[in-house]
Amino acid sequence: MGILEVTNVNKRFGGLRALHDLNLSVDEGTVHAIIGPNGAGKSTMLNCFVGRLIPDSGSVMFNGASLLGLKPHEINQTGVARVFQTPEIFGDLSLLDNVVIPALAKHDGAFKLNAWQRVTSRLEIREEAEHILEVVGLIEQKATICSSLSRGDKRRLELAMCLIQHPKLLLLDEPTAGMSRADTNNTIDLLKKIGERGITKIIIEHDMHVVFSLATKISVLAQGTIIAQGPPEEIKGDPRVIEAYLGGELG
Repeated sequence: MGILEVTNVNKRFGGLRALHDLNLSVDEGTVHAIIGPNGAGKSTMLNCFVGRLIPDSGSVMFNGASLLGLKPHEINQTGVARVFQTPEIFGDLSLLDNVVIPALAKHDGAFKLNAWQRVTSRLEIREEAEHILEVVGLIEQKATICSSLSRGDKRRLELAMCLIQHPKLLLLDEPTAGMSRADTNNTIDLLKKIGERGITKIIIEHDMHVVFSLATKISVLAQGTIIAQGPPEEIKGDPRVIEAYLGGELG
């Protein structure tokens, strides 16, 4: 059984069937890419995983426990973190503050005990935040206000904000959207580096260079259901995928 098991998930919006008997199994420690055309249901699928949407039927199991009915912050507490297509950061704050904030939210209960523990915990979190900024290559900019960052550095910062939450599963929605090729390649390298921590990753991505650089398994979503899945080389040679969903050529 995978770390994430999705069984017969359905979701409608009025007369629109966004997900239809969706089945997905994600193995622990892997990079599982979800690809498919616009409107295939990819974002709806992720929203069902993180509690922003509730499926009409089916089950979503993470580490053997159901995520259905949990609020987004409760799902985050189980070990699921999400990186959005547009980086969600606090633009008026420093890089260091941006990384500290999600850690404070994650450990909120620890700050209700006494003043000394609050101070100690904040110092420990600050030290960890600095370490993670060093991991993602942003430690030299820790005091910089985030609004001045490039898109590539904003993505690095958002990844740092996820890492300090110690996720078991990281959901990445178009992590290289709008990036230059140089920033894209830097992001690929960073995600590979993060992979050394053993974090399971689900990546939704249109850039096949990114997909084939990172994925250990690929699922192809179309009209709300999985039409093909397997290792990258198998998907690359699937005529249905090439002709119907990737413009006739993969590379």
